Amino acid sequence: MELRVLRYFTAVVTERNISRAAERLHVSQPTISRQLQDLEDELGVTLFNRGSRTIELTKAGEYFAAQARQILALTDKTVANIQQDHGITGEVFIGSAEAPMMATVAKAIQALSQTAPQVQTRLYSTDANDVRRRMQAGLLDFGVVMEPTDKTGYHFLQLPGTTQWGVLVRRDSALGQKSVITPADLQGQRVIMSQQKGAAALIADWLGTSTIQYTTVATYNLLYNASLLATAGVGTVLALAGIINTAATNLIFVPLSPTVAVHASLIWSQDMPLSPAAAAFLAAIKKD
Repeated sequence: MELRVLRYFTAVVTERNISRAAERLHVSQPTISRQLQDLEDELGVTLFNRGSRTIELTKAGEYFAAQARQILALTDKTVANIQQDHGITGEVFIGSAEAPMMATVAKAIQALSQTAPQVQTRLYSTDANDVRRRMQAGLLDFGVVMEPTDKTGYHFLQLPGTTQWGVLVRRDSALGQKSVITPADLQGQRVIMSQQKGAAALIADWLGTSTIQYTTVATYNLLYNASLLATAGVGTVLALAGIINTAATNLIFVPLSPTVAVHASLIWSQDMPLSPAAAAFLAAIKKD
C-alpha cells in the first residue's frame, strides 16, 4: 500500500466524486478508479458504495478513511520536521484544552518566532481526551491538560498560574446575583457539565457529603458552545474562569466556594524523541 494511493483515497472521500478528485490531484479519472479498485482488492473489503453521481463510504471505508488521514498527517509532520536545510525549520503540533494558562504557550511561540522564524505552530483546541489520543498516535508534539490528570508515560512541565471552577450563568438569574456558589446553591439546578477528564471527580470532591440533587441536562467539550446554552437559559454551566469574556454579554462567571483552584501542565511523550522544532519550542517555554 503506497502513500500515493492513500492520498487518492482521501481526496475521493473529501470530494465524494472521482472526477473532482482527479481534477484536484491533476491525474486522470481512470488512474484513480483503478488504484481504488486495487486498494479494495488488497484490503479484501468494499470501501465505497458507488452511485451515479456521488460515492459514499461503507462502514469499513469510514474506519479506513480515519486511519488514512492519521497516517498521512503523521507522514507530512515527519517529513516537515526532518528537512533541516537552513537552521531550524518544521512544525510544532500542540493540542490544548481550553485554559487561560495557554498565555504562557503563546509567549513561548512568540519567542520561538524570533529565534526560529521558519518554524510553524499548529494549534488544536480540543478536550483532554482527544489530546491524549492524538499524542498516542504521534500527531501532536505537546499537549496542554488541566490537572489533576494521569501523566504516566509523559514528561511534564507545570505551567505558571491557576484558574478556578465556577458557574457561567445569566446575569438576571438567581445564581447570577450571588458572589460565590456553594454546594447548596446547585440544589434543583439544571447543570451543563464539562466532559474534561477529571472534571466530574473535582466537582464531586467539592460537593463532599452534600445530599443536594441537580440534573445534568447537557455536557460540553469546548466552553464557547456551552456559553450559548447558558445564554439561551438552558442551564447552569460548570466551567473554568478566564476562558469566556463575559463583558458586554448577559452572562456572568461566579466562583465556587470553597474555592476549587486548578493548574495546567504541558506534557510530551517519554517514548518519542522531539523534532528540532519541538525541542526549540520546549527550550523557549522553559526559558520563560
